[in-house]
Parts: sequence; structure tokens; C-alpha cells
Amino acid sequence: MTSTPVLYSLHERIWHWLQAAGIGFLILTGFAIHYPDRFGVLGSMANAVRWHTWIGVALVVNAFLGIFYHATAEKYHHFLPRMDDFTDAAIRQAHFYFYGIFQGEKHPLETDPRRKLNSLQKITYLLLLNVLLPFQIVTGVLLWGADLWPILIARLGGLWVLAPLHTLGSYLFLAFLVGHLYLATTGPTLGSLLRAMITGYHTQEEP
Repeated sequence: MTSTPVLYSLHERIWHWLQAAGIGFLILTGFAIHYPDRFGVLGSMANAVRWHTWIGVALVVNAFLGIFYHATAEKYHHFLPRMDDFTDAAIRQAHFYFYGIFQGEKHPLETDPRRKLNSLQKITYLLLLNVLLPFQIVTGVLLWGADLWPILIARLGGLWVLAPLHTLGSYLFLAFLVGHLYLATTGPTLGSLLRAMITGYHTQEEP
């Protein structure tokens, strides 16, 4: 195994861990809101709602700071899929995850500072950042402002519609988190990918 140049800059690592912490706390406070008897660590539902709101605001601010950084530093290309990312490259990557990885096959993508994400990661982040995140922001803001905009909320179906939609988005984020944590263990060694997001250096497999 060989060590590459810095794969993740300090800014990228800080941004990643702030996002991870924010999503984790949002999920925790969300469970506390839905199941106050089982997740009473925050003291009351009012506290859970308050923490959920402020963490959500912080997460949105951090997300926009990340977008600003990737746009101004011209690093947005890492997240833009090419045409073959939806076809051949995606098939090769899926084959590796579902079969090749258990046969000891080499990863189909040589990760380097110019190509940090494989095709399935690009597609996932494209949907996550451009569909699921805005969906959660909009439904979350509408739930927060239910008392301020009662006519608008009623026209959208009321809390009976908005609350389950927001919860659905939360479970999709939770599913992503579980998959993300699992895939973080599939590097050359069990902790190499996690270590790369801490130190910035990624260990490559020897050819």
C-alpha cells in the first residue's frame, strides 16, 4: 500500500465532520420529538424542538458554506457525474460493491486529488444535495412556520401531510448514513477511509 498526496483539504475535513455531526444530532432530536418517552435525554419535547431547529439552521448554513467553497475553489467538478457515470462506470462500481469486494478484487477507481468520488458516489451526492436536502429544508421550514402561515400550510395538506413527508426524508438520510458508515469500512484496511477523512491522506492499494 502507498500513501497519496493530501486527498481532503483541512476545510473539506472540517466541513464533512460538521455536516456529519449536524445530521447525527438532527436524527437524535427528531427521534426525541417523535418518541419523547424513549428519548428523554433532552429533558422535554420543547427542548428537542428548540435544538432540532437551531441545529437545522446551522446545518443549512454549513451546507451553503460548503457550496460556496466548492464553487469558488473550483472543486465542484468532483460532484458532477459524466455520462458514463450513469452507465458503464456505475455498473462496474455496483458490481464491485455487490460482488467484487467479497472476492478481493481491486477497486475499479484509482482515487486521487483530481477524482475523489466514484460514479455511484457522484449520483448519490447529486440526489442528496440537490433533491433530499432542499426537500428537508422546505418541509422543515414549513413545519416550523405552521403557526405563522396557517393558510399556506392548510393548502399544502396540513401537518398530516408535511410531518410524514419530513419524517420520510429523515429516514432516507438515516439510510444514507448507515450505508455511508458501512462503505467507510471497505477501504484497503478497515479504518483507512475513516483515517483519510481525519488526516487528509488516503492509502492506495498496491497494483
